[in-house]
Amino acid sequence: MARKSKNTSGRGQRDLTVKVRTARGRKLSSTKWLQRQLNDPYVKRARADGYRGRAAYKILELDDKYRFLVPGARVVDLGCAPGGWCQVAVKRVNALGERTSKAQGFVLGIDLQEVEPIAGAEIHQLDFMEDDADAQVRAWLGGNADVVMSDMAAASSGHKQTDHLRIIGLCEAAAYFAFDVLTDGGTFVAKVLAGGAEGELQKLLKQRFAKVANVKPPASRADSSEKFVVATGFKSATE
Repeated sequence: MARKSKNTSGRGQRDLTVKVRTARGRKLSSTKWLQRQLNDPYVKRARADGYRGRAAYKILELDDKYRFLVPGARVVDLGCAPGGWCQVAVKRVNALGERTSKAQGFVLGIDLQEVEPIAGAEIHQLDFMEDDADAQVRAWLGGNADVVMSDMAAASSGHKQTDHLRIIGLCEAAAYFAFDVLTDGGTFVAKVLAGGAEGELQKLLKQRFAKVANVKPPASRADSSEKFVVATGFKSATE
């Protein structure tokens, strides 16, 4: 009599998982990161879809929910490297004018480092914290922005609390920049880290936007403390 097989609900998964051996000179943490990357479905999807990184799906999922990347919108992507968010924005705001019946948008990516060109986006090297950065961005846009978005993260120090404070500080700086370049009704989207120091940032955003939501999109790894703030309905003048 043939032996019955055990539960096969996970059939094939073991064969599809890539395991990475710890190479001499490579830290265990680096090996785990590499193994996670090789087995991450979003990384595989990004390669297949032509995106420059898995982060593209975070902005896709956020926009699917809040609909801020509309045809005709003028978008600023702060810290745009490697360019995945710009790629998404180009298509959704119709920056290439491929949908002739829709308004044509504009995507401006800025970063401290040089970024490979992206079809349909204008990329510049710029420190957005410089005094005249807002004026320069408005000149490139030909007016104010409808969306300011940021997936920036400060360089890791290895100290959780320090890193949290750094990224909150970076997000606050991005928010103040958005105040200078957004048009009325505009949207601000930025990455933050959960950790208890976001109170002042939330208060600041609620003063200047009609709605402020805190979201963890499905593409954000479950073991990551990152989340995204989506602030809509910008008010250029406080009440």
